Amino acid sequence: MITLRPAESRGHIDFGWLDTHHTFSFGDYFDPEHTQFRALRVLNEDRVQPGRGFGTHSHRDMEILTWVLSGALEHRDSLGTHGVIRPGEAQVMSAGTGIRHSEFNASAAEPVHFLQIWILPERQGLAPRYDQVAFQEADLRNHLHLIASPDGADGSVRLFQDVKVFAARLDAGREIEATIPPGRAGFLQVAAGSVTLQGRTLNAGDAARIEGEPSLAVVAGVPAEILFFDLA
Repeated sequence: MITLRPAESRGHIDFGWLDTHHTFSFGDYFDPEHTQFRALRVLNEDRVQPGRGFGTHSHRDMEILTWVLSGALEHRDSLGTHGVIRPGEAQVMSAGTGIRHSEFNASAAEPVHFLQIWILPERQGLAPRYDQVAFQEADLRNHLHLIASPDGADGSVRLFQDVKVFAARLDAGREIEATIPPGRAGFLQVAAGSVTLQGRTLNAGDAARIEGEPSLAVVAGVPAEILFFDLA
């Protein structure tokens, strides 16, 4: 079964400095039909204006994955980490017993556009942790490449949960296939462009829950970027 989540049905708030869309309930946006999907708890699409960002704030007991689509996002945290995340780089922060961090647009001239993903951890009370990995364009071009996983396979960042996250940048007309093992589910997020999933059209911002389907085929109608989640 494939259940579409159209972009326009998401929660949306425009603060001026931040334009944000929420696939799942978050902050002041609550939808009882969309609180989470298995361990996938938050999927926010954020656009932050130049020189603006999120001041220092706290998290705990959550796996937080960030994937930048354009621009650059500057990060600082209470572990002493300071870095910049750019397109093609996966950043993970295990909030665990507690971590404080800030996120700001690293540019004074250009906006930053990114996806922030929260995944429920396998257990509470983990030690806070930070990791960041850069992937080559060839890694992502026209096939699903593992960017986050429970064991850090293929150079992916490690998640403390039985979830695998794949990314792909597809040329127009290219098709990719994914298999979903029995008992697991998939979640497809279109980050840019337009694709068809089993013949159904999804545009940027659209998503789909996939359950009970052993495999799926995704075809790019125009150049596209997607994330695919393999969920226990």
